[in-house]
Amino acid sequence: MYYTYVLYSEKFDKIYIGYSSDLQNRIIAHNHPKNKGWTKNFQPWKLAYHETFNSKKEAMIREKQLKSAKGREFIHNQIIKK
Repeated sequence: MYYTYVLYSEKFDKIYIGYSSDLQNRIIAHNHPKNKGWTKNFQPWKLAYHETFNSKKEAMIREKQLKSAKGREFIHNQIIKK
């Protein structure tokens, strides 16, 4: 299984879109104090949304869709602003 996910930092009003085969550990990694990536600057992150796929390719395609202008509009209107 692969997952496309949206993380939300309420403190900074930021979203992060990614994909992973291990969603639970990926969220832990984003919030880990030793995280050196972009997401470190906007911790803490909460899982706002996810979708499940059978293949990595499908998850990557959906990630790209969600990163588009229409995808981000969907995220803000349907997920974040609920």
